[in-house]
Amino acid sequence: MTDSFGSVKVLGHVYEEDIVIHTDGNVTKRKKKKSRDLKGIYGGHTPLSERELKFLQKEKPAIVYVGIGYESALPITEDAKAILSEYETVFEPTPSIAQMIDGEKRRFAAVIHVTC
Repeated sequence: MTDSFGSVKVLGHVYEEDIVIHTDGNVTKRKKKKSRDLKGIYGGHTPLSERELKFLQKEKPAIVYVGIGYESALPITEDAKAILSEYETVFEPTPSIAQMIDGEKRRFAAVIHVTC
């Protein structure tokens, strides 16, 4: 594994931006713009908000992984935590999440932050 601050290797590919892994295996760029207006409340960090998690209801994963960054600094809004509480959810530093995902057999979704 060649993870480093600003990138992550997951499922055999290296990504240099925050990503969302969908239950069908499709990987998309995390749409942080949906939460960007909350940045000032969270010390200059764009939090993971409920606005970014609407896809979970449609995809119905068995487990959700949240890579909270290399320094575990990704803020998560209370509303996002409420949505995530409806699923088995793992919050871990990004390198740990990448390793867990690589071995996951269940239907999963993931939101992975590659910096802080």
